Amino acid sequence: MKKVVTLGEMMIRFMPKGNLRFEQATEYEAFYGGDESIVAVSLARFGLNSAYVTKLPQNPLGDIAVNKLREQGVDTRYIARGGERMGLNFYESGVSMRPSNVLYDRRHSSMAEAVPEDFDFDAIFSDADWFHVAGITPAISDNAAELTAAALKCAKKHNVTVSVDLNYRSKLWTPEKAQQIMRPLMQYVDVCIGNEEDAEKVLGFKPDNTDVNSGKLDIEGYRQTFLKLRDAFHFRYIASTLRESYSASDNGWSSLVFDGEHFYRSRKYDIRLVDRGGGGASFAAALIYALLNDFSLEKAGEFATAASALKQTILGDFNLSNLPEVYALMNGNVSGRVQR
Repeated sequence: MKKVVTLGEMMIRFMPKGNLRFEQATEYEAFYGGDESIVAVSLARFGLNSAYVTKLPQNPLGDIAVNKLREQGVDTRYIARGGERMGLNFYESGVSMRPSNVLYDRRHSSMAEAVPEDFDFDAIFSDADWFHVAGITPAISDNAAELTAAALKCAKKHNVTVSVDLNYRSKLWTPEKAQQIMRPLMQYVDVCIGNEEDAEKVLGFKPDNTDVNSGKLDIEGYRQTFLKLRDAFHFRYIASTLRESYSASDNGWSSLVFDGEHFYRSRKYDIRLVDRGGGGASFAAALIYALLNDFSLEKAGEFATAASALKQTILGDFNLSNLPEVYALMNGNVSGRVQR
């Protein structure tokens, strides 16, 4: 069985019930997640050996986080325990023309203060096939950036395939800091995943004639950007989700994948959003699964797009869809008809 390792910070996401604003909320729903944990859970649900690396406090909240992962079949043996606290994420869900809003409370979290000595990366990667990390992780602290670099170097030492989801977060760092940290790390990366904002802010490459806020996409601009990224960093695969934001409630969702020679654009899904959180991470997980199973470029793009579209109909961080549901959707079953 293929083994995939992911590294990142597990957080608690607090959401006001319904579509209440922060100032209206008296009750919050709590969801455990975080980008790389979403990838780990998705891959475990797809049947892979999925291991998650993080640091969590030695308290009941840390215990709950570990148990949430174990419930989904994730290998938690490499999780370090210690530090002061969990990172928190407050998420105000938008609707119609009012956008969603995110507030982070992550300083001095256990993962933000973790160091490479907390983990035996040689043991972790000795039998691994794939390593995945998101650009969110090095953004949370200088320590986390150093930890990410150490993990990437060790993964490549063990000939592990590496994917990075660029995932720019403006509330965590500036484009200048992101490029200073991330561009040198691209030498270790085989598969690069990210949308148009990620490519611009993290690596300095912007698709032409594209404005995601107006729902305007120019696929030729993406193709040209992918070619520039291939030539600059020698990625084996490049993929981008394509979100067309009609409103905070309704989005178009498709993807573009590239194998260094050929481009493929997936079908587009029009989604009535339940929770857009985790859409990109679910795409990354499904793409990893597809590439590990030698799917064609076209099948990989359709599989990853279908899986991540389904996630956005599910409340919470984790993609609780399964392989038969993903295959049914990618094969055209889009009616939403009741299954009896």
